[in-house]
Amino acid sequence: MTKKQKLELTWIGKDIRPKLEPRILLEDPAKSYHAKHRVGESDIFDNRLIFGDNLLALKALEQEFTGKVKCVFIDPPYNTGSAFEHYDDGVEHSIWLSLMRDRLEIIRRLLSDDGSLWIAIDDNEAHYLKVICDEIFGRNAFVASMVWENFYGRSNAAAISPAHNYILLYSPMGQDWKKVRNLLPRNDESASKYKNPDNDPRGHWRLGPIFANGERHEGLMYTITTPSGRQVSPPKGSHWRMVEEQFWKMVDEGRIVFGEKGDNNPAVKLFLNQVQDGLVPRTWWAHTDVGHSQEAKREVQALYPGDIPFDTPKPERLLNHVITIATNPGDLVLDSFAGSGTTGAVAHKMGRRWIMIELGEHCHTHIIPRLQKVVNGEDQGGVSQTLNWQGGGGFRYYRLAPSLLLQDAYGQWVINKDYNAEMLAAAICKLEGFSYAPSVDHYWQHGYSTENDFIYVTTQSLNAEQLQALSDEVGHERTLLVCCAAFRGDTSRFSNLTIKKIPKMVLQKCEWGHDDYSLNVENLPQAPKPVSTVAQAGLFGDDDTSNNKSGGAV
Repeated sequence: MTKKQKLELTWIGKDIRPKLEPRILLEDPAKSYHAKHRVGESDIFDNRLIFGDNLLALKALEQEFTGKVKCVFIDPPYNTGSAFEHYDDGVEHSIWLSLMRDRLEIIRRLLSDDGSLWIAIDDNEAHYLKVICDEIFGRNAFVASMVWENFYGRSNAAAISPAHNYILLYSPMGQDWKKVRNLLPRNDESASKYKNPDNDPRGHWRLGPIFANGERHEGLMYTITTPSGRQVSPPKGSHWRMVEEQFWKMVDEGRIVFGEKGDNNPAVKLFLNQVQDGLVPRTWWAHTDVGHSQEAKREVQALYPGDIPFDTPKPERLLNHVITIATNPGDLVLDSFAGSGTTGAVAHKMGRRWIMIELGEHCHTHIIPRLQKVVNGEDQGGVSQTLNWQGGGGFRYYRLAPSLLLQDAYGQWVINKDYNAEMLAAAICKLEGFSYAPSVDHYWQHGYSTENDFIYVTTQSLNAEQLQALSDEVGHERTLLVCCAAFRGDTSRFSNLTIKKIPKMVLQKCEWGHDDYSLNVENLPQAPKPVSTVAQAGLFGDDDTSNNKSGGAV
């Protein structure tokens, strides 16, 4: 194998990729929820809960949030073969790989340059998932694989009792991510290692090593004499951590100790007020530090008495651990497999902005009530007391818009009747790569791609006189993409206009009418089929012009 070649995971259907429709999001104010008043200055109200297929929802977020998400935590179905109430967690292996790949590719684009992706997974797919992530993000983007002790009992039914899950961590920065990640706060156990038996005015301290392993360097290989007269040199394969002059200076400063009798190997005093503000995260996450599965179930049961609606919820302490390391207050956290809503609940309590996506009906029966309790300050479980959570903020509820195009009784693609003029303009803007921003001054400005390039969407048929009026108003300093039902006349004379017909202009852009890409075998996406000439015929009249001055194309 040459240096340019690389190992890739292959599976049945890997080359089949869905042509996703970038849907618009529709807010439902009746399901959005906000505190009645501000509790603190840092309250966040623009969090998003999105109801709908998570692959389509990720695609819907792409235009607005590319490069803006600081932390993604996902807990996808583990593909264990067991049937869960809210997830079909037994998807055939190849299908599971394809559907995870499609989601991860969008997540990669959503991550900020200093962002991080955390994926909770178990042994069934963990090692395959890592190879997929290596392909998508690059092997250099791999940071670590955490082992979470999610179960601390013993199962008599297993050959070897399972006790852990994995959490894979990737970042565009790779190992350089340590420059932006946060340290963990010192707990009582860590701080208790520092004492002050000699009443040193510099405060509590503990002993640290004075020898370092590695190649021996000139200037770091010397022999010292302890107060008792014993000579000490670095052990084989090691050297002093400082040159001899610095060593004796530290002795004079009382920063080197030799034991009560002056006969021990020297050791360095490490003062608590001089060490890092916190602890470097480790790959072993004990249940005593971040919680376990039974703790998570108790937390959920406390929110929904008599009902444990999820088999594998995550404890709030686990999410608190992740979000502490990966983000700062105000950063954006995304979870596209919201489940019981733990990620959003914890992010909210920690003062982070969040986006969650969920398709199941438990989005309404469980997640919304849970978040309402968080906003009201009524949820005092999980990490609430540790964070002194008093409530505040809010969230906006969105659902995915239906597909823009549907086939009529004759097999022709037509605009979905559920779309009003505003929705149509927003959808066409997204499909053509424009930011939807209707102007109050100019009826023909529905969106923009640059400060001088705009888009106008109408279901009218435009004649030459109307196009001329548009061209005159747009002027020579600006360009306009006109999307209309039909047009008449010679459009090549309008140098500042590009005219396209809807829906023909978007027919080939994506799969229409496909609402469910969830992890179910019956929802496996089909290979895209070419649109027949019959289905294209007779939509809205004349052919498109090739006049193409306007930018913003996808």
